[in-house]
Amino acid sequence: MSVLSNEQKLQIQQSREASASTRRIVSSGLEEILYEAMPVLDHGFVRVIDYMGDDAAVVQAARVSYGRGTRQVSEDRGLINYLLRHWHTTPFEMAEIKLHVKMPIFVARQWIRHRMANVNEYSARYSILDREFYIPAPEQLAAQSVQNRQGRGNVVGPVEAERILELLKEDSQRSYDHYLDMLNHDETGKPIDENRQGLARELARMNLSLNFYTQWYWKTDLHNLMNFLRLRADTHAQYEIRVYADVILDVLKRWVPLTYEAFREHRLDAATFSGEGVKALRRMLSGEKVEHSDTAMSKREWDEFMSILAKR
Repeated sequence: MSVLSNEQKLQIQQSREASASTRRIVSSGLEEILYEAMPVLDHGFVRVIDYMGDDAAVVQAARVSYGRGTRQVSEDRGLINYLLRHWHTTPFEMAEIKLHVKMPIFVARQWIRHRMANVNEYSARYSILDREFYIPAPEQLAAQSVQNRQGRGNVVGPVEAERILELLKEDSQRSYDHYLDMLNHDETGKPIDENRQGLARELARMNLSLNFYTQWYWKTDLHNLMNFLRLRADTHAQYEIRVYADVILDVLKRWVPLTYEAFREHRLDAATFSGEGVKALRRMLSGEKVEHSDTAMSKREWDEFMSILAKR
């Protein structure tokens, strides 16, 4: 099913065809995808609506300089790497981006935990929600993990997956039918029964489940965007929010390529160790064979420590 209506596609086309001259520094990578809807899941998307600054804005803020001057790209790359390596924050707060995101409500509830952003969400108090809800692919249907209380374990079998998918579809369709019934509206917005008064929208929305879609505009700075991606683009993050993070990671690469490289190097592909972990690592590097019982680490911390060392 198409993620966008014909009206939305026309609006995006008109936005992309319009242009204006500016003295501001622009990101050529972002200009290529500005306003476009990048599909996520079955009905979701991510769109870049606006942005301010680029890699040069980070460098400018760090040096408090007047412009690009005669600096080489290698100098900017070195400074950005230094800033991220030493956990500097304010230079990255000088660049901002505004995204339009459409996602299942349960994804939005995870997302909103990242509080350092400006958010304006679609309101079901004023508008009627569409018949759009998230139905997972069979390979995403997994049992509860026995080791992680908030994670997934093994994928369920095909028979069980089919049964679960039918339940999800049936419940979602029935929930939406009842939603329209309480509103006394059909899907075109016309009254179902002229003699009946519909329930207020702010009340009728109560029976909709967490897999229904919502939308919002989400504006944040580069520093907090990287914090979001560090957690949500991680392999341990829930699949349904991770796929959004993966799309935004590509947006980051287009927007600030030098910062993206440094972010991968010093955050995504990096690892941190506790003090006990550093002690154990030093002993290993000196040639000593170290077991869990030789350290003060908990079993869980030891397993995580060994997992990091085992990565290729």
